[in-house]
Amino acid sequence: MKIPKSILIDPDRNETYGAFAVVVSVIAFAYSPNFGQILILAYYAVWLPLLFVDYRRFTWRLSTAWLPITLALYVCLSVFWSQAAGTSARAALQYSSHIACAYVAARTVSVRTLVVGSLIGIFLVLLYSMKVGGYALDIMDGTVNFVGAFGSKNQVGFFASLGIFLCLAFLVFYRRNWLGFAWTAPIMLLSVYMLAIAHSATSVASLPAVIGVVSLLTMSKVLALRYRRVLFVIGAGALVMSVVAALNMGLLDVVLGIFGKDSTLTGRTYLWEQGWEAALQHPLLGYGYAAYWVQGFADPERLWAEFYISTRSGFHFHNTYIETLVEIGFIGVTLLALVILRAFYGHVSKVVFGDWSADSVVLAGAIGLMLIRSFFEVEMLGPYFMASFIVYYGLFRLTPLPAFRRRRVAVPADDDRSANGRVPAPG
Repeated sequence: MKIPKSILIDPDRNETYGAFAVVVSVIAFAYSPNFGQILILAYYAVWLPLLFVDYRRFTWRLSTAWLPITLALYVCLSVFWSQAAGTSARAALQYSSHIACAYVAARTVSVRTLVVGSLIGIFLVLLYSMKVGGYALDIMDGTVNFVGAFGSKNQVGFFASLGIFLCLAFLVFYRRNWLGFAWTAPIMLLSVYMLAIAHSATSVASLPAVIGVVSLLTMSKVLALRYRRVLFVIGAGALVMSVVAALNMGLLDVVLGIFGKDSTLTGRTYLWEQGWEAALQHPLLGYGYAAYWVQGFADPERLWAEFYISTRSGFHFHNTYIETLVEIGFIGVTLLALVILRAFYGHVSKVVFGDWSADSVVLAGAIGLMLIRSFFEVEMLGPYFMASFIVYYGLFRLTPLPAFRRRRVAVPADDDRSANGRVPAPG
């Protein structure tokens, strides 16, 4: 039996396969540390073979992806100056292949299908965490929080906040009938509950900000193009002023105080200082990709001991840009920052300065969520993270998709056939 290409790579006809592939990806991003390589292999299996279905679809305007390709090549080149070359080589291959999977997804899966698949995957992920029901002591603030099957309250908060955002996005932009309310209601309720018990300040604080940005972009649909630009300038100015006010008038302490924290973030500022000092040792190129947190080196061993990390793994500086500066230096952090900003601004500018698009509004909101989290978490630098997958997907979606080519076979009408099935000559 021959499977039509369209049900695999045509965004208009592959909703079933696309949603399935996204569900597998979300589960792999969440629980590959728990279940090992089987989930990573499943993640590769749903995306990479599509390259061989129609290679022209993926080579069309490939040059527009020069920025993430440059970052992937630079990460791979860091092997040559890495203090742990073997670790860097393996991690660089994983990160590059992760970017490739996001590229395949962007060329084959519509934004609506991504939202639907992500919601189903998040529901399954949160259900499993609720079944495990794990709690853990947070060394950074001394509280006991729900961590589910993750071992981190911030990961529970991330998937819960993303679930809430995507539920709202689906209901506003992609719902086709009343059934949309029925099947998203359990996901919304579970996400709200899990976000509440996880006590993740980063996840709770970032969600209203992103919903506000998306609301402004949504309302701009009724405005003429010139008024959208005015709204964009005013909104950007208000955002900058809000940040300044939060830093200088104590508003940040008020927000963090709701969660029993203070502006030191209970240890994060110390980690940032330590990361900055480490970065100054190799400011241009860094220690090598994934080559800092390696067992046996003095500085990471000291930090693991100070923060009671008995496993001596799975730790970072709680800031994407400091972590990147340490690992791959000023050049690397510049490239990564350009990737995130290009993806976010690209979709915002499409809405504000071009033709209004629901897909761009949703992707701007999702990438904006990752942008806010990048100042407190490290989810963009490593492979197999939902955050990096969404950002790279959004970046690649800035390039218009090629039209899907369907082969058409001319079949003569039955009346024109002779008794032996051959078409008679004219006349």
